[in-house]
Amino acid sequence: MPRPAAFLRRVALLEAWSYLALTGIAMPLKYLAAWPLPVKLVGALHGALFVVFCAALLHTLLAARWPLLRCALVFLASLVPFAPFLLDRRMKQWAAA
Repeated sequence: MPRPAAFLRRVALLEAWSYLALTGIAMPLKYLAAWPLPVKLVGALHGALFVVFCAALLHTLLAARWPLLRCALVFLASLVPFAPFLLDRRMKQWAAA
């Protein structure tokens, strides 16, 4: 299994892409084209990835002994569109350490 921080970084990027797909593609299709199926599918995928992200963040906190403030920053970044992409370079440094 990969190191906890490296796994967290990969999951965070997947979760960020699913969030953008949900808000940028699926939701407009639902409200502008009256096609709700993409929201159900992408929403379920995003929800599952978010749960995996939270578990990976907790695992990284405990196994890699990341500071609580760093974990809080990563969690808050997951709630803001594009923030995980901006934080990715820093997470790569943290994962390498």
